[in-house]
Amino acid sequence: MSGYMIKRVLLLIPIVLGVTLIVFLIMHLAPGDPVRLMLGERATPETIIKVRHELGLDRPVHIQYFVWLSNIIKGNLGNSITTGRPVLETIVERMPATLELTITSLILATIIAIFLGSISALHRGGWIDQTTRLFALFGISMPYFWFALMLLMILSLKLGWLPVYGRGGPIWTLNGLKHAILPVAVLSLANLALLTRLTRSTMIDVLGEDYIKTARGKGLPKRVVIYKHALRNAIIPIVTIVGLRVAYTFGGAVVTETVFAWPGMGRLIVEAIYQRDIPVVQGVTLMFGIVVMLANLFIDLLYAYLDPRITIE
Repeated sequence: MSGYMIKRVLLLIPIVLGVTLIVFLIMHLAPGDPVRLMLGERATPETIIKVRHELGLDRPVHIQYFVWLSNIIKGNLGNSITTGRPVLETIVERMPATLELTITSLILATIIAIFLGSISALHRGGWIDQTTRLFALFGISMPYFWFALMLLMILSLKLGWLPVYGRGGPIWTLNGLKHAILPVAVLSLANLALLTRLTRSTMIDVLGEDYIKTARGKGLPKRVVIYKHALRNAIIPIVTIVGLRVAYTFGGAVVTETVFAWPGMGRLIVEAIYQRDIPVVQGVTLMFGIVVMLANLFIDLLYAYLDPRITIE
């Protein structure tokens, strides 16, 4: 196991380098001048040239990239063009809010999806199955922003049950939980719908396998057959999709945090894009990429625990 982990971690190094290169090129090929945006339209050409030189933006692109990469290795993501604060400090400040939102929504969606998908598979063709499939279709088709606005209008503005925007503290506090209900619900919907459909189809396939028929023929209780034999084998593809959905969840967090004014990294990157704050956009995007890669590494290691037939080598 330790040898496999070392190999996987070493494999992340070229991937991280590729991510840094793509992020850097995208930001520098985008139209607009961050220095002119920062100084305003009244800035003189001499002032613009001076500030661009101070920020190192007058150097060749490849030199800028290697300077930025060397600073990343040292743990320095640069300073924000608009606020002057270190980017890493800003990310560390905003990261807990985003992780709270994304991890909670993923865990909640996975648990409910496994339950709904299993019940739907066990009652295939019945009204429970039809209702679950209709709900899954609704969830997959629903845009994040529209669903968020509908929840805000109904539950917050009309009924006044929940706060309209902001974060009320950690989610384990009462005020924090009230503020988190709506953004977590919005972020969970697409994952919940997809994982429910996947769980249903996988469970139907597994329940038709010979070893399930053998277990039933031996007189094992139905609960043991379903949860010990069927669900454990059906959960492997579900875990795979959960790992892939981490990236989509971070993408959804950008929209969700913007709608609900949630002070996380998603909202930070939107503000930085509008302000052409290149160091912040690069730093947040890089951090998103690293978190997604670490999540997929964790999923790979989880396979061997869930299914002993999978060998690490």
